[in-house]
Amino acid sequence: MLNTILDAVIQGILLGGLYGLYAAGLSLVFGIMRLVNIAHGDFIVLAAFFVIAFQKFLSIGSPFTALLVVVPLMFIFGYVLQRFVLNQVVGDDILRPVLVTFGLSVITQNGLLQAFSADSRKLNGGIIEVSSFTLPGGIIVGVFPLIMLGACLATIGALQWMLFHTRMGVAFRATSDDTMAAGLMGVNTRHLFSIATGVVMVTVAIASVFTGIRATFYPTSGSDCLLFAFEAVIIGGLGSLWGTLLGGMILAISQSLGSRISPAWQLQAGHLVFLIVLLMRPQGLFPRRLD
Repeated sequence: MLNTILDAVIQGILLGGLYGLYAAGLSLVFGIMRLVNIAHGDFIVLAAFFVIAFQKFLSIGSPFTALLVVVPLMFIFGYVLQRFVLNQVVGDDILRPVLVTFGLSVITQNGLLQAFSADSRKLNGGIIEVSSFTLPGGIIVGVFPLIMLGACLATIGALQWMLFHTRMGVAFRATSDDTMAAGLMGVNTRHLFSIATGVVMVTVAIASVFTGIRATFYPTSGSDCLLFAFEAVIIGGLGSLWGTLLGGMILAISQSLGSRISPAWQLQAGHLVFLIVLLMRPQGLFPRRLD
């Protein structure tokens, strides 16, 4: 019984790395711009399809190698999207960007359906997908989930370093605190917001590879990514990157423990934990602003 619980917790922590990758970009863009991006999950799926396309077009074997092309492409995509679309609706009214990003979600899903059909796809991770090692007590840990957690820690660590140890990070935090004052001090907020969305799209590209290797995906599967990202952000606390990671781990652990009770309880357990946190502590368990 104890080994079963311990195994569930360990597997949940590892899966929490993926949820943390989903949620990091969502948390960052909200912390800087107060923008809720409904299309965030669809952009993860879009990046995964980009990986497939470039693997085929450039005859690239590993999806991780394809990231060398997809990462800069997604950064440019994010910059252009923010510069020419989202900057027009960012402001005090939170409803306008929600409606626009909902429209972007619909457009992205239908565009992918037209380009790739409704067939499910999967990325081939090679030997790391089936590699594992055994801990004392017979608990099996997969190499791929461990790499996934490491990638999440590295990504969030890099974002945290950028926010607190670079001039751009200072500008991000100043804009988050008071956009008008930052603009009066000479900060080009439109350009800064565009860079922020570009950085978010880099995290989206990284998350897309792990998503595609872990399970099959299809053009309309972005809603699941968005749901898990949103729940992780709310549990962890808005604007807190490390809190977002912990929120993702709490969500994943609850799902893992729920699956030990019954397969039908796997997702339901996570939703219940999310609801309890939302009711008892709506600001999240580890809230922290970017300043």
